[in-house]
Amino acid sequence: MNSGTSSVDEARNALGKRLRELRIAAKLSGKDLAESLSWVGSKVSKIENGKQTPTDDDIKDWVRATKAEDQTASLLAALHNLELQHAEWQRVLKAGMTAHQTSLVQRDEQTKLYRGFENTFVPGLLQTAEYARARFADAIMMHQVPNDINEAVKTRMQRQEMLYRPDKRFHFVVTEAVLRYRLVAPDIMFGQLDRLMAISSMRNLKLGVIGFGTRYVTDPRHGFWLLDNDLVRVETYSAELNLRQPEEIELYSGIFDQLAAVASYGGEARAIISRVMRELAEETGDAGS
Repeated sequence: MNSGTSSVDEARNALGKRLRELRIAAKLSGKDLAESLSWVGSKVSKIENGKQTPTDDDIKDWVRATKAEDQTASLLAALHNLELQHAEWQRVLKAGMTAHQTSLVQRDEQTKLYRGFENTFVPGLLQTAEYARARFADAIMMHQVPNDINEAVKTRMQRQEMLYRPDKRFHFVVTEAVLRYRLVAPDIMFGQLDRLMAISSMRNLKLGVIGFGTRYVTDPRHGFWLLDNDLVRVETYSAELNLRQPEEIELYSGIFDQLAAVASYGGEARAIISRVMRELAEETGDAGS
């Protein structure tokens, strides 16, 4: 995740540097500026050194105190670009899960090629309603955001309709761990595995599974999505990273190709899924069902 994190840090540092220049031009010390705005003394230093992201109000207060109101629009644009790049979940989900799912629809319309790698959970576009419900419940609990889980699940299921559009192509790669992690109840996981079996035969969709015995060329350190050749999306515990720099897209495209090259497809992928389903059924006492 180093490339994505460093680009976000660079943008935050660049914004802090511009704000510092305004303070110096106004002949104000950090302490003077903080006192004039009734801020704690460390806030100015944290913003200038890229340790804290300012809010819209922080920017407006800063330019007013430094008599640089003509810089307001430019600085707010830089801040909003940073927020798009590093979208903190607390901010993204403050209106609920459904609003975020709906915001993805516009990007869905534009995207023709989806490439996704996951090493922990089933990709959202492949989830059953029950699996999605469990994932949303985890997010609601973790981030303490409004509980609109029913509408969020409904919206995700509606988004999945694009899997059947002939003008779109999908290439998913998951590790065998995704099939085995106990993130949901066994009956929900069994239904999810059955869904993956069915999806693996779709004409415009490739599903690769990297079995436990596979020798990796590139380590599977975190999941990510490539939307066409325009955007890389990475989800962390705290934020969604949206990476648009050409070198980042090129890096992640190469990593995806390396992971996809060692994955199993078609009948071999279904054999791995089938084995996991059989073991899960035996473990839960449903082997004869």
